Amino acid sequence: MKQIDITYRTMFAELAQRSLDAQFQADFPLEGRFVTVPVKGKDYWYFDLPTPNGDKRRYVGPHSDKEITARVNAHKEIKDDIKERRRLVGTLKRGGGLAGPDPFAGDVTKALAEAGLFRLRAVLIGSVAFSCYPGLLGVRMPSTVMQTGDADYAQDFAISSEVGDSLPPVLEVLQSVDPGFRAVPHQADKAKVAAFQNGKGYRVEFLTGNRGSDEYTGKPSPMPALGGASAENLRFLDYLIYEPVRTVLLHKEGVSVIVPAPERYAVHKLIVASRRLADALGRAKRDKDAYQSSLLAQALVETRQGDVLADAYREAWDRGKSWQEGIAAGLDGMPDPGRKAFATALGIAVEELGKVKV
Repeated sequence: MKQIDITYRTMFAELAQRSLDAQFQADFPLEGRFVTVPVKGKDYWYFDLPTPNGDKRRYVGPHSDKEITARVNAHKEIKDDIKERRRLVGTLKRGGGLAGPDPFAGDVTKALAEAGLFRLRAVLIGSVAFSCYPGLLGVRMPSTVMQTGDADYAQDFAISSEVGDSLPPVLEVLQSVDPGFRAVPHQADKAKVAAFQNGKGYRVEFLTGNRGSDEYTGKPSPMPALGGASAENLRFLDYLIYEPVRTVLLHKEGVSVIVPAPERYAVHKLIVASRRLADALGRAKRDKDAYQSSLLAQALVETRQGDVLADAYREAWDRGKSWQEGIAAGLDGMPDPGRKAFATALGIAVEELGKVKV
């Protein structure tokens, strides 16, 4: 696996910073003010924007997040340069060999980002998120593994319940990209909507963790922060979206997003691959899961981050038998370079993968 030149790695980091600065400025106009609000014993930043009907309050983020607090303190100094950011995106694609998402997926994610999705601590997941990892890790990866016919976003249930803020109606946001988007009633509860689809079959879905119990699996949970959308409860998702990272999607002038930590994505894909259906579509998705996991494992080892991959693996392994079975089955279907990368990170022989506690 080939690392990209340090020039492009620096450029990607600069673009990520500028994109976050620009989104922060768009979310919080200069005429408003930041305030600290205690919630359940912890301090959070909120933003009060004056309106003719009184202040409108928006959630910003935890006071303990040093990056957010620094931006609050430097708010009036933030400047934006869309033309320059577009130039950076183009250079990273042409010269750095980095791929962006499918343009339609990029437009959908950009619209949701501008509506406040990531400000409300949602996480971009799936193959659209995967397209961010080459730049984040500083390696080249095949663009074919980043293509997808859908876009998935996740939010922790407790966060959605407690932030005291919400997106505008999600369907309206999506219809600003394509008027053909419609709500898809959930099979288990027709009154709730966790997915939206356009006339060409492109699907946008919202997900959340199952809150430690299988009783929620397969059922939608109401998500107060998601603009009227609910979210599908999925096992193992809480692991994936724990302590996500900020980065940038290489689309238009750059879209500031939050994605899972790459080491968690790699391990999570092992488990997901093992649970795919045995039909043709299920096998294709399983192979893609295994390939993405393999590429990330290789990239983390190549960039000397095997220790974080090992930590993520051990954390998942220690969660119990079903997790161990999923990891072992996922490893069995993984390409040899990925298996070797996992073994190297863990300091064991390839033959011992998925068989022993490490």
